[in-house]
Amino acid sequence: MRNKVFIAVSFDGYIADEHGGIEWLTDLPNPSTGDGGFSKFMESVDALVMGRATFEKVLSFGIEWPYSKKVFVWTSALDRVPAPLEGRAEIVRGQVTQVLERVHALGFNNLYIDGGKTIQSFMRAGWIHEITVTVAPIVLGRGIPLFGDLPKTRMRLLGAETLDNGMVQLRYEISG
Repeated sequence: MRNKVFIAVSFDGYIADEHGGIEWLTDLPNPSTGDGGFSKFMESVDALVMGRATFEKVLSFGIEWPYSKKVFVWTSALDRVPAPLEGRAEIVRGQVTQVLERVHALGFNNLYIDGGKTIQSFMRAGWIHEITVTVAPIVLGRGIPLFGDLPKTRMRLLGAETLDNGMVQLRYEISG
């Protein structure tokens, strides 16, 4: 069982601007070499666990639901997912270990963890095993940090790649 993160950050470590916007990221050109490894990453996971804010951000894009894998929305604020997503997305509640027990009991063991607070909570509990961070060539100055106030966490570099759009992708395994 492995829990993984795949996320983009500004050069100064923010996943969104101070208003939760990610336009700075969508304004950058996509790499001409594909999707920056996202499809390959998705092949390595069984399901996603994302926080409510990330879920609502994805819904706000006004596009077809982008995930073919089951999505678990970790929230205490929502009671249900929109009707068109029933069966594809499901609400989960509780502490990190309770969420993992529920998701694992359903047969999903290799999880994509997404959303700033969700990633931080899973890291704080020691349940992130691998993280891929794509660093965008932009300084936001302020915003929503990827890591926030986490304890010291050691990582081992698994790989680094320079994308042709100026981004750098770093893949780490969380140590100890």
